[in-house]
Amino acid sequence: MKSVAVYCGSSSGNQEMYTQQAQAMGRELARRGLTLVYGGGRVGLMGIIADAVLAAGGRVIGVIPRFLADKELAHRGCTELHVVDTMHQRKLLMADLADGFVAMPGGFGTLEELFEVLTWGQLGLHGKPVALLNTLGFYDKLLALLDHMRAEAFLRPENQAQLLHHADAAALLDAMAEYQPASVEKWLTPRTT
Repeated sequence: MKSVAVYCGSSSGNQEMYTQQAQAMGRELARRGLTLVYGGGRVGLMGIIADAVLAAGGRVIGVIPRFLADKELAHRGCTELHVVDTMHQRKLLMADLADGFVAMPGGFGTLEELFEVLTWGQLGLHGKPVALLNTLGFYDKLLALLDHMRAEAFLRPENQAQLLHHADAAALLDAMAEYQPASVEKWLTPRTT
């Protein structure tokens, strides 16, 4: 693993620990020589993690759609900054550039990006690790929902296990480095027609 896409909020949230964990993740990525691939913004947790990687001497690749860059939200200090036309192009380029994916606290966009790469992994379109940095239990209710989905036979245990999670950045990156994708057919029950 040489690069990690991080999905996170364009807000920093209301807990100081979110900022501290974004900084810790940024420092840990740089310490390991891992390139940060992220949404290219200078605000919220996005800007905080990019600044932390850069301050620690690491490499940052930002990918931002033109309509956000035009609002002066682009982080101009990135090692590389790609300005694309659409959100779809942003997500595809980030996925292509990354060897693994981490979701930190965030909102709708963070969840949308997380579930897209999880679905691609479930369908066998990639074998890259996908993980949650579960700061202050931010994702506990989401993990409980996945348990419910599995209990109701909408999610296989092997597919649920695709999603790694930890509250500590270093431990999470260790788990990602050791990740081996399961080879599982997506469909739970065959169609009978």
